[in-house]
Amino acid sequence: MDKIWPGILKPVQLTGAGRPVLHPSEIECQLVDAVEMQLEAGVTLPPFRNTLVILTTHRIIYVDENAKSAGSITLGSVCRTFPPKKSFKSIFACPKMRIQLWSKKGSVVEDAASASESGITVVMIFRGQTSPDAFVTKLGEVLEAKAWEADLKNSRVGSENSLDGGDAKTSTSRLGPANNFASTPQVRKLNPAMAGVAGILRKEKEQLDLADKNLQEAFSDLNALMSKAKEMVNLAERMRIKLLAAPSQQTSTADEEEVGKQDIQELLLSVGIVSPVTKESAGALYHQQLARQLADFVKIPLQKSGGMLAMVDAYCLFNRARGTELISPEDLLQACSIWGTIDVQVAMRRFDSGVLVIQSKSHSDEEVSMRLEILVKQPEAMRQGITASDAARALGLAPALAKEHLLAAEMRGQLCRDDGADGLRFFLNILIDLDVSTAFQ
Repeated sequence: MDKIWPGILKPVQLTGAGRPVLHPSEIECQLVDAVEMQLEAGVTLPPFRNTLVILTTHRIIYVDENAKSAGSITLGSVCRTFPPKKSFKSIFACPKMRIQLWSKKGSVVEDAASASESGITVVMIFRGQTSPDAFVTKLGEVLEAKAWEADLKNSRVGSENSLDGGDAKTSTSRLGPANNFASTPQVRKLNPAMAGVAGILRKEKEQLDLADKNLQEAFSDLNALMSKAKEMVNLAERMRIKLLAAPSQQTSTADEEEVGKQDIQELLLSVGIVSPVTKESAGALYHQQLARQLADFVKIPLQKSGGMLAMVDAYCLFNRARGTELISPEDLLQACSIWGTIDVQVAMRRFDSGVLVIQSKSHSDEEVSMRLEILVKQPEAMRQGITASDAARALGLAPALAKEHLLAAEMRGQLCRDDGADGLRFFLNILIDLDVSTAFQ
């Protein structure tokens, strides 16, 4: 998209599942599909049709219909917005929204300070079934909040102010209700203002004011804690991206460093998803965007588990990473069923026993079959057979999934079972190569 609208849209990196890569502390706010993008008359650039528009706290991101390329407009570049007009004629036409951008010499700039004019206007035509009212309202709220400016100020101020603020809050909390009960005076002077019914009412009012003050202090500390937790998630995400992008060092300890790097990545990944897809922000696109986010999330767990992950394990890991934005099992299954209609590198599979798993498309049953055949042809396995635990160690899978592969190999005639006192064991099926006509000669 950046090649078609140079100087207006900035290129946006997409994940393997077609989701935009967000900046640190950037949160998705609203999604709307089937949007046509045009430039106001006078600019000879072709329009974009059927795009997905993602509004975040920092940008307006446009993703093409194939989820192969994307461009964005920084919210700091927005000069003013013109929401769709509501009239009798608008009932029979698609809603149109105009966004005027700060520019300089025909190119969009990120703020008004470096702009010389506001001559570029992007027209968004909403051709889908979803009403644009929620998008327009949320855009106004985000522009008023100016989260991108707050992040810029925080990066300039540094950590000193946050430490000072934390000490101040700590000292305030120490001087709070604990001091009120620290000591009780032995001699209490009579206050005429506290006597009678008026004095009782005044006393109750003071207690209510004190309780309200304590609640405000408690919630301010809670908000500070939540903001710090958000900062830690963003820090973990930045560290994980740096680790993934760092080149591997070719030294004698390269393998040990790679193992340590993978452990750190797994720890950072378990911190959580910075901007989980929600029904409120995605609307009708909830399950589609959830499917894309889930496909991006399961890449590392699949690599760790040998290319296959039980659906129950995926559900637990994904909900753990989403924090308070939990999803139901039905939402997970519906999101996985959408993978067949979009271009992702993972798929859902159901074994004959009914077990549901998530596996990467590079996972090959033929390769698993060859590894099982090598395993059962070993001398010890020829005598004693193999169990699901033996196959799990060899394949790098969970024992339950390894057992499913053993049962599938049995159905193909590759293995045969011995269900005895020692449990269920599998052996190489030599009967399949036996010639019945010459067996008794």
